[in-house]
Amino acid sequence: MERILVSACLMGRRVRYDGGAKTSSDARLAGWREEGRLVPFCPEVEGGLPIPRPAAEIEGGAGGAAVLAGAARVLATDGSDVTAEFLAGAHAALAVARSFGIRLAVLKEGSPSCGALSIYDGTFRGRRTPGQGVTTALLESNGIRVFTEEHVDEAAAYLRTLES
Repeated sequence: MERILVSACLMGRRVRYDGGAKTSSDARLAGWREEGRLVPFCPEVEGGLPIPRPAAEIEGGAGGAAVLAGAARVLATDGSDVTAEFLAGAHAALAVARSFGIRLAVLKEGSPSCGALSIYDGTFRGRRTPGQGVTTALLESNGIRVFTEEHVDEAAAYLRTLES
């Protein structure tokens, strides 16, 4: 059985920067949870950041690949540089994925860690730009397909191809 890495906040865990969750009501995720497929994970918490914590964005909206390459930082609203924690969390997510043989993830869109299609632009004004978070960029560069919580149908189709 294929296991699926999933953002812990989507599973109701209160791990977000504001101490909240973004619990998904998707029936397919609920079914996968019942089947024991899901491996909930929060890279930011696993990277050492507290709950709650200041919101963070990738400077200049540069994206996770730039952070991984050392060309951009992740900065918090209080001005602190949290790049090291984001990198540690991304590498921890990859280690967990490898330990379970995971080839598929469903992660929280918009997050500077987990965003797959868009991230915030680094201005802390609520504006998004196309790009990936740090964890998503690392997972994808290591052959793990990442889908957003809004694209679970596509994730399910990919899961079927993996299991066929």
